[in-house]
Amino acid sequence: MSELYIEKAQSWLEGSYDNETKEEIRRLMETNQKELEDSFYKSLEFGTGGLRGIMGVGTNRMNRYTVGMATQGLANYFLKANKHRNNLTVAIAFDCRNNSAYFARITAEVFAANGFKVLLFHELRPTPELSFTIRHHGCVGGVMITASHNPKEYNGYKVYWSDGGQIIAPHDENIIKEVMLIDDPSKVKFSGGGDLIHVGGSETDEAYLEAVLSLTLSPDIVRKHNDIKIVYTPLHGTGVKMVPEAL
Repeated sequence: MSELYIEKAQSWLEGSYDNETKEEIRRLMETNQKELEDSFYKSLEFGTGGLRGIMGVGTNRMNRYTVGMATQGLANYFLKANKHRNNLTVAIAFDCRNNSAYFARITAEVFAANGFKVLLFHELRPTPELSFTIRHHGCVGGVMITASHNPKEYNGYKVYWSDGGQIIAPHDENIIKEVMLIDDPSKVKFSGGGDLIHVGGSETDEAYLEAVLSLTLSPDIVRKHNDIKIVYTPLHGTGVKMVPEAL
């Protein structure tokens, strides 16, 4: 076990990884062997819902390379599952957690490099709006960058299908198989196709709010009590824009 994680860490030092990553690996080698081992003793597993793990360098961490590899595998599966369609589109949203916007951008760039049109929200949005966006724009799927209730050291990568719901059988196992085939960052298309990334979301916001307001049970009561006072907390932040606007 000891030799294996050290070999993996050394391969990252010798590979085509960015200097910041290599510097952090050297620091762990010199000061924190326990964390180095935990970072490299295995690969971060892509489960039935996606990825979730501690952020940092290494094969067992959420970082540019593990997110890129997961996205490449996912892109490959979307392409296989939609051979009859052209101009495939995916939607990507993220929460306010550390590095969520960064991971969302990497995800968008890998999809675009694989020929997908990417709808990337320009700021945090709640997961239900991502589900709506997928259906509203006819996307083949989407990704939400969030670690939900996990501690601040974590982040996550949740995958959604064309119906706006999280992936289920048989797609979950098939996606896992495709992701497992991407066993090295050299197999990832990290760049190219930047013009396919569409950053925004205001038009989708309006459509989403219209759909939400259409669910009002009693417009008459709303008009009658339009001066009611409401206290709202977004907790972890993702509802901070859309909930007040809807209210």
